[in-house]
Amino acid sequence: MKFWRALERARPPGVGRARAWRSPLRGPWLTSVLGAVLLGTLPLVIITGLVSYVAYAPWFGQAFPAHVGLLHLPYFAWPTRPAWLYRLNQGIHVGLGLVMVPVVLAKLWSVLPKLFVWPPARSLAQMLERLSLLLLVGGILFEIVTGVLDIQYWYVFRFDFYTAHYFGAWVFIGAFVSHVTIKLPRLIRALRSPSLRRELRTSRAATQPESADPDGLVASDPAPATLSRRGALALVGGGSALTAVMVAGQSIGGTARSIALLAPRGGYRDTPHDFPVNHTAAAAGINADVGGGWFLTLTGGGRAVRLDRNELLAMPQHTARLPIACVEGWSTVQTWTGVRLRDLASLVGADHPPSAHVQSLQEGGAFNRATLQSNQVLDPDALLALKVNGADLSLDHGYPARVIVPALPGVHNTKWVHSIAFGDMRSIAFRDT
Repeated sequence: MKFWRALERARPPGVGRARAWRSPLRGPWLTSVLGAVLLGTLPLVIITGLVSYVAYAPWFGQAFPAHVGLLHLPYFAWPTRPAWLYRLNQGIHVGLGLVMVPVVLAKLWSVLPKLFVWPPARSLAQMLERLSLLLLVGGILFEIVTGVLDIQYWYVFRFDFYTAHYFGAWVFIGAFVSHVTIKLPRLIRALRSPSLRRELRTSRAATQPESADPDGLVASDPAPATLSRRGALALVGGGSALTAVMVAGQSIGGTARSIALLAPRGGYRDTPHDFPVNHTAAAAGINADVGGGWFLTLTGGGRAVRLDRNELLAMPQHTARLPIACVEGWSTVQTWTGVRLRDLASLVGADHPPSAHVQSLQEGGAFNRATLQSNQVLDPDALLALKVNGADLSLDHGYPARVIVPALPGVHNTKWVHSIAFGDMRSIAFRDT
């Protein structure tokens, strides 16, 4: 008891001034409406984020972070069908996450006075609740800020984004579940009175503060309303709609991409290669004369085969229209032509390989190799692509050859391929970086 009294006497200057927060819009109802929206959408963002981790086949040691202990969903072989599966997953994760940013900010504004209450807690139970709020607010802001910076390839922070974003997500998940468990009964009560229909019909002039509440969200000395609750919800909804317009084009592609102001890197205008490039040849250290003397090495089944590009072009060619989707949320659908991976496996006597290790000409880095599951190698549309949209691959898109597999995360569609080893991963030299 003495501790709580001492804490109250140690009030910092300016903290706990309830009169500073005078908006008549604040109250349990508005907070609960915004909370209900987040309760219906954030679980989708969370689930798609965790599923994305599984799509990287962490059992091959190629997901980031490589080792997460028990902090993952049950592992399962990532399917190749439908071909747009990863595209849909990341479109929801990134797109819906960004669309919810205005709602998150509005929700924080609605409870802002609670952040300045002093003392921050009057009992151990209340202190634990406040700690969960700190983790909740800090967690979601951390995920938003680092996620947006990653989408724009602006790594101003001095830590690995994927590791921090993954573990930060689990901090947020724990706090989110705790907060929902505590606050759900209050949210339901607040939504029942007043009704949504009544509030949407209330003008600014008729807007009044809610009745005093035990959480202290309602202003003790409210100022006249400058905006109705209807207007506040319209403002937040408009912000989310505008964000959706600026984001959707990066997943839809085509002409819609021209209005995707938040989209990452573009492609090459008016050419068969006019689609996004996440990792350029210059960034990978690939020279323009890479085709000279290039050959592909295939191993597995006790045999080794070397093929140059002309020999690959002389093999049966298969064409498939497939999407390629990146973890940052952008995706595109193009027409690819090349040799089926299963045909290449057959050349070395590996008709049913348990996996395949693809190595790029790129030296070092996290994107110079990938390991594919058996179903990804054997899919009839899984290709070592030599052409795109009827033209030879451009250097930035992986010339002389690149991998294209349905529903595979974009970074594992390895570019500038120089070798493929078909066989059990335990017999393939693989080094984590």
